[in-house]
Amino acid sequence: MVLHKFGDKLYSGLVATMTGHLKDIAQSVEAAQGGSFLEELNRKWNDHNKALQMIRDILMYMDRTYIPSTQKTPVHELGLNLWKENVIYSSQSRTRLLNTLLELVHSERTAEVIDRGIMRNITKMLMDLGPSVYGQEFETHFLQVSAEFYRVESQKFIECCDCGDYLKKAERRLNEEMERVSHYLDSRTEKKITNVVEKEMIENHMLRLIHMENSGLVHMLCDDKYEDLSRMYNLFRRVTDGLSKVREVMTSHMRESGKQLVTDPERLKDPVEYVQRLLDEKDKYDKIINLAFNNDKSFQNALNSSFEYFINLNPRSPEFISLFVDDKLRKGLKGVSEDDVEVTLDKVMMLFRYLQEKDVFEKYYKQHLAKRLLSGKTVSDDAERSLIVKLKTECGYQFTSKLEGMFTDMKTSQDTMQGFYGCHPELSDGPTLTVQVLTTGSWPTQSSVTCNLPAEMSALCEKFRSYYLGTHTGRRLSWQTNMGTADLKATFGKGQKHELNVSTYQMCVLMLFNNADRLSYKEIEQATEIPASDLKRCLQSLALVKGRNVLRKEPMGKEIVEDDAFFVNDKFSSKLYKVKIGTVVAQKESEPEKQETRQRVEEDRKPQIEAAIVRIMKSRKQLDHNNLIAEVTKQLQSRFLANPTEVKKRIESLIERDFLERDDSDRRLYRYLA
Repeated sequence: MVLHKFGDKLYSGLVATMTGHLKDIAQSVEAAQGGSFLEELNRKWNDHNKALQMIRDILMYMDRTYIPSTQKTPVHELGLNLWKENVIYSSQSRTRLLNTLLELVHSERTAEVIDRGIMRNITKMLMDLGPSVYGQEFETHFLQVSAEFYRVESQKFIECCDCGDYLKKAERRLNEEMERVSHYLDSRTEKKITNVVEKEMIENHMLRLIHMENSGLVHMLCDDKYEDLSRMYNLFRRVTDGLSKVREVMTSHMRESGKQLVTDPERLKDPVEYVQRLLDEKDKYDKIINLAFNNDKSFQNALNSSFEYFINLNPRSPEFISLFVDDKLRKGLKGVSEDDVEVTLDKVMMLFRYLQEKDVFEKYYKQHLAKRLLSGKTVSDDAERSLIVKLKTECGYQFTSKLEGMFTDMKTSQDTMQGFYGCHPELSDGPTLTVQVLTTGSWPTQSSVTCNLPAEMSALCEKFRSYYLGTHTGRRLSWQTNMGTADLKATFGKGQKHELNVSTYQMCVLMLFNNADRLSYKEIEQATEIPASDLKRCLQSLALVKGRNVLRKEPMGKEIVEDDAFFVNDKFSSKLYKVKIGTVVAQKESEPEKQETRQRVEEDRKPQIEAAIVRIMKSRKQLDHNNLIAEVTKQLQSRFLANPTEVKKRIESLIERDFLERDDSDRRLYRYLA
């Protein structure tokens, strides 16, 4: 027919025949009752597709020649369009089809089992008829109904569930929708339907969930609910600003709890416990970020900034961290493996990085290291050196060179003592003396306090002085009796013998009782000339510590006052032959000592600030006041937080000494003078 120019008649006849046939099909589909409606539609659709295949094969010549030349719709496409117009868009089927599909989805959401196979076939039919048909006839309505369903459900859940349960339900609903898409909806619907669930179930209730009483974010953080926190993280990351809201609340909680920790007067009584609590807190949040927040960098940054904020609220944090190190390196790491020692030191370094006043830590660390080395109390030289290497990496050679000098002095002193006894073999019978010669620049400066040593020791010290100054020219020796120790042999009532390990001050006090049975506080003070605060501590440890009380005091009482009298405790006994009598330690600094350390730190900062100003001005030649302050602060922040007032004073000082000058026209502009 096409060859004989009847293509038009053939095409029109095809349209008319198919239209008539499809109208009959539409009526038979509409007549189907209840659940058989979709089955009938599916069966007729399959028949129609087979018929369409045959028609296309029969009319292949027309499809290839006549249709392209007249720009008419190809046979297969024509068949789909006619099905769409006569069956899908028929007045009765159209609404019924949509409602049936939506009802099935609703049934499945309310835990009923539906025939997913028929759903898949029908939605595929809609997609085959064209994306716009699937969108208009089903998807748009499906998304609207879903939004309403989840709006109502989320409202119901939020009223009756706690945060953890609500998040479980939201997560389950999200997974169900994704599974539904994979079973019988177009894959492109997944993004749209998950957006609906996220908006209705998470985004609209975000703040209420985070702040929910007794179950919200803060409660989860306090109780280490890793699973709930992980679920919150994974759900909230799907919505706009979700994670930033979680981060804000977590940051403010960390800052608040950290602030309580560092300002609680009870916690400040024990520096070691204080630092341990900080480390526990850091471990806790590290674990949460690792296990629940996928090691998210933004949460790690929030954790670091929070710790930096509250650690520096307590001006004693540098001192306490050094005391913690001191405690660990004295006794806390005995019997601990090398790896565990490294872990502890790394944790300390992590806290050290948060400190703004690193130079204050350095001051205390030097003092504590000096005491450890001089009393031989360090657990392991390797651990000490390991920490120095870590500090060197963090702060540079300038800081650690003096610490390394302290270790060198200890080694040199051993050689010096061997030489001394080599020159004086006659001293081997009497009391023995071990001297540590410390280089003034390397060790923390101690105000030299002399006390009256017993005559036997005084003679020995003089011999050592003449030996040492004879072998080294141009040096001076000053005795630091407050840093020494002594071993004394003592005999108590009933002939009990013990060896007492005491400080130099305690030795001076005890030796007085060789020539007297009873001495008043005043007499001891005059005879020894030990400073009052040290003497009181020394007498407390000799007379008031149970099991170590080699002296007795009258009247009894915890405090030492000037009217007290002391005598040897004849009833002293101990299971051990060697008895160590520690000094009652002023572990934390007293207020005057604190002021003195702070003053020394401030003095040490002055040359560093000046050096920074000169370095900057040398390279920039001229700079205005505000920029200079900002640059100096930036340069010094790895050591301490420079006080702008102090920087201003240093600038004035440099102007007076002709390192800088002010601009004539602009007083806030500085110039470098070569």
